Amino acid sequence: MSISHRRVDGPSPAPRSDHRAAPADRVAPRSGDRADRVAPRSGDRVGRAGRSSGAPAQARHGRHRRTGRGRRHVLELVVLVLAIGAAVAVVADRRGAHVGAEVLATGPQAPALTQATPSAVPSAAPSASVSPSAPPVLSLPGPVPSSGRGTFSYDDRVGPVLGVSGALRRYRVAVEQGANEDISGFAAAVETALTGPGSWVDSRRLRLQEVGPGASADFTVYLATARTAGRMCAAGGVDIRVGGRPYTSCRAPGKVIINLERWRRSVPHYVAAEVPLSVYRTYVVNHEVGHQLGNRHERCPGRGRPAPVMMQQTLFLDGCVANPWPYRDGRRYAGPPL
Repeated sequence: MSISHRRVDGPSPAPRSDHRAAPADRVAPRSGDRADRVAPRSGDRVGRAGRSSGAPAQARHGRHRRTGRGRRHVLELVVLVLAIGAAVAVVADRRGAHVGAEVLATGPQAPALTQATPSAVPSAAPSASVSPSAPPVLSLPGPVPSSGRGTFSYDDRVGPVLGVSGALRRYRVAVEQGANEDISGFAAAVETALTGPGSWVDSRRLRLQEVGPGASADFTVYLATARTAGRMCAAGGVDIRVGGRPYTSCRAPGKVIINLERWRRSVPHYVAAEVPLSVYRTYVVNHEVGHQLGNRHERCPGRGRPAPVMMQQTLFLDGCVANPWPYRDGRRYAGPPL
C-alpha cells in the first residue's frame, strides 16, 4: 500500500519536493502492519544499488572497511530520517477521514459564511417592505400664499363620466394664479373625491364629469387663496371668516370654492387625530359639492360614530370620527339636520 502525504499541523516532515515517501520496506514497524511496511532489521545494510543484504561487512567491503563504516552510518541516518517522515505520514493516514473531514468542512464553511453575508442584504429588502410604512401626511409644511392674482387657470382636460346612471352634471376645475398649486394635481384630487366609492354618484341618480374651460358646465370647483376665497364667498352671501380671517371653504351659486390654506394645512382637530391630509381634501370637496347638490348641514349622530359629510367637520367633530363620504356601504349616511 502506498503512503499518501497529507498536510498535518505539527513538526514539518521532510520536504516532499526532494524526497518521495519512504519505500515500504523502510517504514517503522507497527502492530498489525503488513510485512511490506517493515523497516530494515538490525544488522542489515543497504548496498550501493539500494538492495538489502545480510552479508558481513568485511566480506562485502574488504579494504574499504573504514570508508564503508562511515557510509553505513550516513545511510543509517538517512534511513532513520525517512522512517520518521513515513511514520508521520502513517499517523496521518490512521486519522483518515476525520482529519480530511475537518479540513474539508473548514474549507467550504468559509465561503459559505462569505456567501451568507451578501444574502443578508437582499433579505433586508423584504423586511424593509414589511416594515411599518411612513406616517401619512397630515399637513404640508411651508408658507401658504394668503393672496393671489384674483384670476384663474382652468384645467383643459375632459374627464370620464363618474357614476352609472342618473342626470349628468358637468363641472370645471380652476386654480388661482399665484397659488403655487399644480392644476392637474388639484383636478385629479377632485376627481378622486367625486369618484368614490362612497361619493355622491353612489346614489345612482347622478353622474358627474369634468369638462374643459370652453364647455358648458353646471358649476366650477375653484382653488383660491384665503383672501380671494373670502371675497368670492362673501359675494355669494357666505361669511367664511373665523377670528377675522377667511378660514373655511364655501359654496356660492355655481361655484364650489376651496380655501387654499385648508387644502394645504387641513385643520387642527384632524391633525391631532392623525387623519391624513388626503382624507380632509376628500371631505371638503364632497361637503361643498354636497351644498351645490342641495344638501344642508347636519349634526353628529352620536359619539364615536362617523361624522356625516354634511357636518361642519372643518370647525369641529363633536365626538364623531372623521368621515369624507356621503355614502357608506352603498347607502346614504346622514345625521340629524342642524
